[in-house]
Amino acid sequence: MERRQPPPDRSVIFASLRDYVEQIREEGLEGLPATPPKPPAVPIQRETLAAAAESPAVAPSAIASAAPAAIELFSAYPGLEKTGDLRELREFIGDCRRCKLAPTRTNIVFGVGNPSAELMFVGEGPGADEDARGEPFVGRAGQLLTDIIERGMGMSRADVYICNVVKCRPPENRNPEPDEVAACEPFLFRQIDLVRPQVIVGLGTFAVQSLLKVKTPISRLRGTWQQVRGIRMMPTFHPAYLLRSPGEKRTVWADIQEVMKVLGRPIPKRGERP
Repeated sequence: MERRQPPPDRSVIFASLRDYVEQIREEGLEGLPATPPKPPAVPIQRETLAAAAESPAVAPSAIASAAPAAIELFSAYPGLEKTGDLRELREFIGDCRRCKLAPTRTNIVFGVGNPSAELMFVGEGPGADEDARGEPFVGRAGQLLTDIIERGMGMSRADVYICNVVKCRPPENRNPEPDEVAACEPFLFRQIDLVRPQVIVGLGTFAVQSLLKVKTPISRLRGTWQQVRGIRMMPTFHPAYLLRSPGEKRTVWADIQEVMKVLGRPIPKRGERP
């Protein structure tokens, strides 16, 4: 007699759909794609490979499957790993034509700030203002980020380091596409290696998902400490999202307070925060 398969757990299905809709809403997109998203793959973090190789609890096959990603990070651009500082890295990038964003950009938006900063902010990509000036976060969202840094954290914008996942503006401010992210990723990770901040703040869905190599919605990741190349990373909402949803400013402020605790910076008392 043929056994009937148990029905799927509807609560799991509804939870997955809810997370996906939250991600779409946070990204500011309209409508859903024609095909459903693939289940997220969660690869082993590169910085844990050495420890994993020494641990009997990790299967050798898992280490072997993750190792090529670690080896190939800089292999697409021979010599990249030899850049000794941010100036050399910028010279290495040059007048970049490595992806399809090059023909439509005005300026490469490399990064700005203290090359030895204890705090790094990583966003998604340049907008129109950033493309025109060649500097990240200088539009309305950039002003809000500056307020968070200077009025909220009591730091100077010049004391932190700010960059993006992709260094050229996507046309019409569309989301960066996978091949564009892949082309710029080695440069982003080299920036992280050279600055070596104490804390990274990932701003928004695409920045956080690119740093962590996951597809988990930012609404589920924000406020929880992660690791990127051995550095603590706090995911939070993008300032542009806060312009559309000002009620979430309190949420971001809670995330920023956790960053301040790790950096050992004083947190303003209730009523003192701008």
